Amino acid sequence: MLSTLDSDSLARKPINRKGDAFEFKVGGSTGWTVPSDPNAAIYNQWAEKNRFQVGDTLVFTYAADKDSVLLVTKDDYTNCNTKAPLQKFTDGHTVFKFTQSGPHYFISGVDDNCHKNEKILVVVMADRSKNNNSNGTVATPSPSPPAPAPAGEKSPSPSSVVEFNPTPAPAQESSPPKNGASSGVTGVVGTIVAALFGSSLVLGV
Repeated sequence: MLSTLDSDSLARKPINRKGDAFEFKVGGSTGWTVPSDPNAAIYNQWAEKNRFQVGDTLVFTYAADKDSVLLVTKDDYTNCNTKAPLQKFTDGHTVFKFTQSGPHYFISGVDDNCHKNEKILVVVMADRSKNNNSNGTVATPSPSPPAPAPAGEKSPSPSSVVEFNPTPAPAQESSPPKNGASSGVTGVVGTIVAALFGSSLVLGV
């Protein structure tokens, strides 16, 4: 059986490399078996020392006629429930390939073995190659919309902002300003003309 002292002798590095993926042997040379100290989480200590990624594989070696490997849910892992596994392996040399990130829970198919800590939690890291920002580019922000108009006025559309001409029309520049003095002069001239016209009529009579 796997002793507590053997926890440091477990393979901290993968035993094989296949391209970008690694193969890890659970339990090192001892394999998948019951720890000698049932209170020691030997396999989890080993798993925490390694980095697992999508594409990596775990290798479980055990006596096929005495043990098995179950992939289970978190609750079944905690309670050592062997009744409804997600997957069951009984071939004695189980190779499990990680196809997704996140936690993976494995226990022995023998209830008593699981309660003696023959179980392991492996957390697979997220695949960073699928991150859209992995090339280091920075997204260009979209242009800001025009500022809103003051209360009571209509906000200009983008096209009107572009086509706006601040130069006043020529007709506005040539028109003379009207003021009170000019209208007063016109009134005085009109009065004089009317008086002269009236006196000429009297003289004619």
